[in-house]
Amino acid sequence: MKSVAVFCGSSFGNDPAFLNATRELGSALAKQKTRLVYGGAKVGLMGLIADSVLENGGEVTGILPRLLMTKEIAHESLTELLIVESMHERKTKMFERSEGFIALPGGFGTLEEVVEILTWGQLGLHKFPVGFLNINGYYDSLFDLFEKMESAELLKSVNREMVLFAEDVPSLLAKMRAYKAPAVGKWITKPTT
Repeated sequence: MKSVAVFCGSSFGNDPAFLNATRELGSALAKQKTRLVYGGAKVGLMGLIADSVLENGGEVTGILPRLLMTKEIAHESLTELLIVESMHERKTKMFERSEGFIALPGGFGTLEEVVEILTWGQLGLHKFPVGFLNINGYYDSLFDLFEKMESAELLKSVNREMVLFAEDVPSLLAKMRAYKAPAVGKWITKPTT
């Protein structure tokens, strides 16, 4: 993976493990010479992941909608900062510039971004890995929900298996490197009798 998009909170959260794992991920990406693509802000976990990559000699592309320039405060020290006109354009540009996607802890925005990328993978629009860094069980409930979707036959097993969960950075990156996209179609159908 030459570049990875990271979706994460514009706040730090209340668990110091979030900070440590974010720094560790940034360092690992830089050491692997994997460019970080992220939301372009200098606040919260977003700013921390960018700073960690930069401090370890890596490259960072930030993509920030104009409407968030004053709210999220653009990071001024990035390798590249793109200002776009909408949230939709931000997601499209992040997608176009990435060969993998990682969700760190975050709120509605993080969840919306990573689930849309999963949906695009399910529809065959990309074949890149999508991982959740499940720090201190942050995404346990989401994992359980995905399993419930599968057991209710609203999500194929092969599509649920597209979602990579790991408790630590090395395990997640190893799973992402080994990832093979499913070759089957999305739609679930029952045989007719």
